[in-house]
Amino acid sequence: MRLSTVILPTRRWTEGGGRRWLRAEELGFHAAYTYDHLAWRNLRDRTWFGAVPTLAAAAAATRSIRLGTLVASPNFRHPVPFAKELMSLDDLSGGRVTLGLGAGANGFDATALGQAPWPPRERAARFEEFTELLDRLLREPVVSYDGSFYRAHEARNLPGCLQRPRLPFAMAATGPRGMRLAARYGQAWVTLGDPRLPDGDEERFHATLVEQVRNLDKALAEQGRAARDIERILLTGFTGGDPLRSVDAFVDFAGRRAELGFTEIVVHWPVEDSVFAADERTFERIASRAPAQLAGLGGGDARAARPHDPAGPDERRPR
Repeated sequence: MRLSTVILPTRRWTEGGGRRWLRAEELGFHAAYTYDHLAWRNLRDRTWFGAVPTLAAAAAATRSIRLGTLVASPNFRHPVPFAKELMSLDDLSGGRVTLGLGAGANGFDATALGQAPWPPRERAARFEEFTELLDRLLREPVVSYDGSFYRAHEARNLPGCLQRPRLPFAMAATGPRGMRLAARYGQAWVTLGDPRLPDGDEERFHATLVEQVRNLDKALAEQGRAARDIERILLTGFTGGDPLRSVDAFVDFAGRRAELGFTEIVVHWPVEDSVFAADERTFERIASRAPAQLAGLGGGDARAARPHDPAGPDERRPR
């Protein structure tokens, strides 16, 4: 069981923003992610910086921690320029980038470019095509593509990712269509449970995760993949109670998720006056102490030590 964090881009780099990424590495987090949004919910009118420049700065400042989005979506992205940015991030970080991908939602990002929000069926179709094209762009040196929503003409992505055959995808999915996409393209699967549930309803939250894990395993089997072929990431902070209230509470929370095969728990770095407000001293104690108590948990022998890569282990190494 690994412990990671989300650092929201709510501070200037020179006014504490950069320090948080360095501190995350000092505390031993497996990965530090950020949201790929133009604005987010009740933080819309507060400081908010871009994900890609923030991750580039973090890549230059850190040495070992993995970095990534949790998650990027098609809301304001096109696969061709985004693939170039991702390849560059992978190079800057020395092969430490994980791309969290999701379909997005009808929030501020969905209309920022002046378009009407996409109906659910179109949003799902766009996400599928977005992922398919992005996968090709990050694997192949030259790509032409003519889809219903996205096109590419001799798009070049040289020299390619350091991680081979491309950087890993962590696919956010809860429904059947998303699960099939995660099973096809994902080296990891991301869920936050069901945010519609009342916060603190532990049993319904756990039952939701049980059902989602079962559906993922079914989708993997349909793709001819084993359960161990994909990492399982739980993003906390939306439902499931308050695991950050103490070290013991977090260990209990994470241990129960490990029994379901989750391999990584992600906690939000505290953001004052927000849904992610928490005591930062307790947060750091959890980061320092919980991993040792959780060592060895997380899927037993059914989990792989590294993300699955159909190209085989020799091609996973950075060039």
